Amino acid sequence: MMNVTIVAFGKIKNENSRVLAEEYLKRLKPYARIKIEELKSESFSNSKSGQEIAKKIEGERLQNCLKNYSESKIFLLAEKGKEMDSQSFSQSFGSSTQSTVFVIGGALGFSSDIFNSYNKLSLSKLTFPHELARVLLLEQLYRASTISNLKTYHY
Repeated sequence: MMNVTIVAFGKIKNENSRVLAEEYLKRLKPYARIKIEELKSESFSNSKSGQEIAKKIEGERLQNCLKNYSESKIFLLAEKGKEMDSQSFSQSFGSSTQSTVFVIGGALGFSSDIFNSYNKLSLSKLTFPHELARVLLLEQLYRASTISNLKTYHY
């Protein structure tokens, strides 16, 4: 059974996204233990310095959170991360029993310290809002589980 933690900045505010995330969490129950940790997003001004300060503060929050997962494989979701198709993702994560942490960054992405410290995984070369990225990740975890367990979902 997969043991996954998703660390994300902010809560899902959009009702449609929340319903989809809850649906995939429900579908994943037979295959995975999923824990969601929501960190506080930092507000920021449009100035470059305001954005850098916000990224630094969020980076410190994230670093403090990730200290609790020193035994886990940690992956930042980033457009410049490693790309996989669903089959490869399933082989890597679908039946893994090792704890895995996926981190979804805030609106500004990751501070350079954080970005350079962890493995990166890409859901796509496109950039998604954090709420949608969470739904996409949950769907791919479900798809990986069904592939690994030879269930008919992925064709």
